[in-house]
Amino acid sequence: MVSDIPAYTLNDENMVPAIGFGSYPLKGEDGTTAMVSAIEAGYRLLDTAVNYENEAEVGEAMRRSGLPREQLQVTTKIPGRHHGYDDARTSIRTSLQTLGVDYIDLHLIHWPNPSVGKFREAWRALVDAREEGLVKSIGVSNFTPEFLRAIIDDSGVTPAVNQIELHPYFPQEQMRAVHAELGIRTEAWSPMGKRQAPFTEDAVAAPARAYDVSPGQVIMRWHYQLGSLPIPKSATPKRQRANLDVFGFELSDAEMAAITALGRPDGRLFGGDPETHEEM
Repeated sequence: MVSDIPAYTLNDENMVPAIGFGSYPLKGEDGTTAMVSAIEAGYRLLDTAVNYENEAEVGEAMRRSGLPREQLQVTTKIPGRHHGYDDARTSIRTSLQTLGVDYIDLHLIHWPNPSVGKFREAWRALVDAREEGLVKSIGVSNFTPEFLRAIIDDSGVTPAVNQIELHPYFPQEQMRAVHAELGIRTEAWSPMGKRQAPFTEDAVAAPARAYDVSPGQVIMRWHYQLGSLPIPKSATPKRQRANLDVFGFELSDAEMAAITALGRPDGRLFGGDPETHEEM
């Protein structure tokens, strides 16, 4: 088990681990077993969503772990079809029931669903849920600067996080700058780059050789030094442990810059509706 994982303090003063565990597409008994393994490896933040259809498995893994509730954190997300205020409120309460918890640590809007245009209502529902103690921290996912500023202007409340696609081929420098300006923590889905993971790129492979770590560990360390909160997914206990074991070495400024420089125009993995094909 990896211990002493650093934590980030969010803009609402709540704290989250610097690395979380992505649960998509883990389901069923195998999925629950993989999540329990992740908790045993040291993960304390589990990321799920209504659309992943595995909130029940996440809740069961939390209970099977035997850890006190306050030692584990869970993130879930309101889907685009639940963006009306009342629908969003219902979605929050349903997630609480499905997870089997009294509160949700971090609740996000999965994406702005711009064609419907009710994301402001969903955000107000999250603000109210936080005030009622149903959720501790609130944020968004896949929001552009335009949508971020829209909900901030409408409510006066800034999201604690924005979960976006972020990996070496898509380093999101502009969005990270916007987040820094607004005081929003960047959270990274698909932090390795999925099937396009740049493990053989010299910018990644050379530091891996130099520090005697895996290319995946180099990428996780890159995220940490960026200030990004990655949520890698793996059902393999060895890889789960490796993805957390990144605090014993440090990349140089030149190494960090070389990995970021891998960014390319076609680096984005997905287009369209991120709720239907998000990969953690």
